[in-house]
Amino acid sequence: MGNHLFFVPCALLMRRQRLPELKLGDLRTHSLFDRPSKVQAGQLGRPGGTGATVAALIDGLPDQLAARSLRAWIQAVADAVRRDTAVLAALGGHVIKTGCAPYLIDWIQRGVLTGVCMAGSAAIHDVELALAGRTSEDVEARLPDGSFGMTRETAAFFAAATADAAARGVGLGEALGKRLLQSQCQSPEASLLRAAAAAEIHCTVHVGMGTDIVHMHAAVDGAALGAAALADFRLACRMVAGVGGGVWMNLGSAVLLPEVFLKAVSVAHNLGHDLAGVTTVDLDMIRQYRARVNVLERHHCQAISITGHHEIVIPLVHAAVVDGLQKSK
Repeated sequence: MGNHLFFVPCALLMRRQRLPELKLGDLRTHSLFDRPSKVQAGQLGRPGGTGATVAALIDGLPDQLAARSLRAWIQAVADAVRRDTAVLAALGGHVIKTGCAPYLIDWIQRGVLTGVCMAGSAAIHDVELALAGRTSEDVEARLPDGSFGMTRETAAFFAAATADAAARGVGLGEALGKRLLQSQCQSPEASLLRAAAAAEIHCTVHVGMGTDIVHMHAAVDGAALGAAALADFRLACRMVAGVGGGVWMNLGSAVLLPEVFLKAVSVAHNLGHDLAGVTTVDLDMIRQYRARVNVLERHHCQAISITGHHEIVIPLVHAAVVDGLQKSK
């Protein structure tokens, strides 16, 4: 092309689209009464009166979107209890931090929950609440001086439980729960681990090495922690293998427990277990890729997705399930 200059004719620069004429008077119309519509008057919300029950509140929610999903979740749990099939809760640390353990504990004591899977962070918050009635550090304030995660009692408790679990060949969840039962606790009623041990239901703890504050302490033995965590994964596989017809609830875990669930489902299918009829639920403040795909989409099941705050949604679902089960007695 060299140094040749190319010119665009002015006629081309001024070119514009030729628009067709529209005769709006010739538009074909149809009746509102015959047109398919997504919203019907019968699907609108019905405000409750003074003193309305939880059941009335749930029944009065609009029959749309998340309200419909919420009712499906409540119904799935209630149906699983009536059929005597598994109801399993898998939870991240934020569920404990936001004060939701008492609702899950109550479900355990009422025979609703048959098993619990916890991330390592959830177990740490649970243990601290039981031992001292407090948990959750101000990470931003404590990180610069190196004091973040350096709590003696938490690390010592986990170190002892981990060593005990490895020695007895059991999982970390069982070891932590039983140690809490044997310990002097300031707030024993706050512990989900302790409640599971007292009720003798399965409770597993799943850790990612280096992700929890206790991993920074020399007293926590990596080999023992690995053995205890692997024992809990294998127990979780057994729990998932028996969840057919029941409910798996992923509460606030973005990555760890959705991955545990996926692998446990593969083990169950590989060994010939039937997971037909399972309902999977994912609740979190924002939508997460692995929770959506691993918990909801990769299975032939009823899948329920709820976006919302744990401290609001979990108490609401808890109350609705309890209310519904009491009325059906």
